Amino acid sequence: MPMPESGRREPAEAVGRKLLLAGEPTVSRLALAARRRLGLLCEAGVRIGTTLDVRRTAEELVEMAVGEVADVVAVDLADSVLRGEGPVVRDGSLRRVARSATASEPGPFYQVGELVAFAPTTPQAQAVLTGQPVFEPDLSTAVSWLVQDPARAGEVIEKGARSLITVPLRARGAVLGVVSFYRTKQSGPFEEDDLSLAEELVSRAAVSIDNARRFTGERALALALQRSLLPRTLPEQNAVEVAHRYLPAESDVGGDWYDVIPLSSLRVALVVGDVVGHGIRAAATMGRLRTAVHNFAVLDLPPDELLTRLDDLVDRIDQEQAADDGDIIGATCLYAIYDPVSRRATMARAGHPPPALVHPDGTVEFPEVPAGPPLGLGGQPFETAELDIADGSHLVLYTDGLVEDRDIDVGLGRLAAALACPAGRPAQICDAVMTAVPPAHAGDDVALLVARTRTIPTSQVVRWDLPSEPSAVPRLRAASRKRLAEWSLETVAFTTELILSELMTNAIRHASGPIEVRLLRDRTLISEVSDASSTSPHLRRASATDEGGRGLFLVAQLARRWGTRYTDQGKTIWVEQELSRW
Repeated sequence: MPMPESGRREPAEAVGRKLLLAGEPTVSRLALAARRRLGLLCEAGVRIGTTLDVRRTAEELVEMAVGEVADVVAVDLADSVLRGEGPVVRDGSLRRVARSATASEPGPFYQVGELVAFAPTTPQAQAVLTGQPVFEPDLSTAVSWLVQDPARAGEVIEKGARSLITVPLRARGAVLGVVSFYRTKQSGPFEEDDLSLAEELVSRAAVSIDNARRFTGERALALALQRSLLPRTLPEQNAVEVAHRYLPAESDVGGDWYDVIPLSSLRVALVVGDVVGHGIRAAATMGRLRTAVHNFAVLDLPPDELLTRLDDLVDRIDQEQAADDGDIIGATCLYAIYDPVSRRATMARAGHPPPALVHPDGTVEFPEVPAGPPLGLGGQPFETAELDIADGSHLVLYTDGLVEDRDIDVGLGRLAAALACPAGRPAQICDAVMTAVPPAHAGDDVALLVARTRTIPTSQVVRWDLPSEPSAVPRLRAASRKRLAEWSLETVAFTTELILSELMTNAIRHASGPIEVRLLRDRTLISEVSDASSTSPHLRRASATDEGGRGLFLVAQLARRWGTRYTDQGKTIWVEQELSRW
């Protein structure tokens, strides 16, 4: 015999009454209903909220509820929720984002995607306003529901709709929208247990929808930051014809980037990088690294030295973040410089996938570029590789999201197959690659940069080797004047002679050994003077009593831009003149 909690034995007749009640049909039915309800809620916890997509979570709710709770289920949300913003319902207007029904759907319900302006007295509007569910046991007499659209409501009732429960989607104290549960005459009316079940089901779904809303907002913010940090347009230059594509990850925004940076003497730098991790922090770090690459590129650093400086920067960023929250961020990068005069590309990579080279005949290869360590490890050297590239070849740079696969060779094989189109332009190649290669559901960002190489004709380049003596200056002036006449550039002859004279005189005065002078004609006219000294001239303001110091200032006033490039043999002073204004 059972014992009460106090330890005393219960009377036999009391126990008999309990056993009798447990065997009654009504109690059995209630127990089965409770068991079914518990099982449904457990299943809902598994099936609802499998993604961080607002629409998909709403669809999971209606798929779960149809046939179990109601014959028709519809989810209406505020547009601001779909954008990832705070829930704001204006004028009772909600967007239908999900709807499902059994095989016999009664009547013309609002379609998914429609913006429904609920009248203030409707059960949906009241549920949103009060934050409480509304139960309409008989729709044919529910005046508040009928006023929304009398013609539509009449047709819904005529085709069998019987009763309605509307439950607000509440999460963290805010109403996101409303869920409507309809039953037909064939299914019987709603009961009180159905109302509490619908509330419990919606409350669980509301948390998942709000999580998806918050993720959508954070992702939108990260995307906006990322777009503002990526190049909106690429600079004009004649070294390469460029096309690019960028595909953000479905789950979260990463830190991939690409860039095209014009350098001195018609050369161009091609850059692709990838910051480890996702989210706003990765996007912000990407912006810092992209800016740093621009600043280092202005110094005309070779690829290995640029990556070394970038490695130091990533290491400092990691130290800052480690002191803040313990997290560190690494990165990978591929930096290449292409010279259209020599048709040579010099490149280095830091933990990044190798470039692809598409030859004019369509054959594809992945050149051997030494794989340096990822950025941020520090202490490891980077090595450069030099490639002679035929005119009309395509140099392809990309991030690992493009070729991610269980087997990297499989991803590279798909990329090589998509690139094998010799007649394609860079934009066409980009489209072919983005169609065929990336995974169906990208888990990482994809950046793709395709550059079709061009060559500067030898007729647009002239070079002189001159001795380091004053008598070479007038010979240089005469030779440059003759070549500019051949190029029909007599209007800039005087200015060019003046620039070359000043640069040549500085080289004779401050350097030793032979001097090389070169003229390049393209969009601009470029004058170069190279010597064996590693000392760079500095622009300064000469005082009234100084006998010198005005030559470089004069050059700077006449030039579009100028600078110094260090080489293994010394340095090169280059000056760029605008041709269009003459």
